[in-house]
Amino acid sequence: MPLHIVKLCVGADSVADLATWQKGRLAAQKRAGEPRRLFHTTRMVPKRQDEIAGQGSLYWVIKGIIQVRQRITGFDSGTKEDGTPCCLLMLDEQLIEVRPTVRKAFQGWRYLSDADAPADLAGGSANSIAQLPPKMRKELAELGLL
Repeated sequence: MPLHIVKLCVGADSVADLATWQKGRLAAQKRAGEPRRLFHTTRMVPKRQDEIAGQGSLYWVIKGIIQVRQRITGFDSGTKEDGTPCCLLMLDEQLIEVRPTVRKAFQGWRYLSDADAPADLAGGSANSIAQLPPKMRKELAELGLL
């Protein structure tokens, strides 16, 4: 059973903001002649990497609600701009919207079991939720109606 990570998406107001930011990062890498690598840096290295890489996802909390996930393809080591070492969560480029789930603020990241992970908004009865405007989905989730 895969294990996931849940993390706050600081600075993004919506899934569209996250997508725009990530596309911009990939475009900057291309302009600089660097290989396409989509990743998120974190100070702490997950100890349970073998349960996550290639099968788990990073669930992004945007404005207090888990709204989207990205598959974690692996881990690498890196260095932040200030020179401190960090862990790179290597991410698939595809953003998959999930059933909006309220999540209180926390620092860093947390493990998320597969059983507790929100369902994808693709096909089936979830498809009707996916058709709602993002703002409405957020408000309904905050009210506990989703």
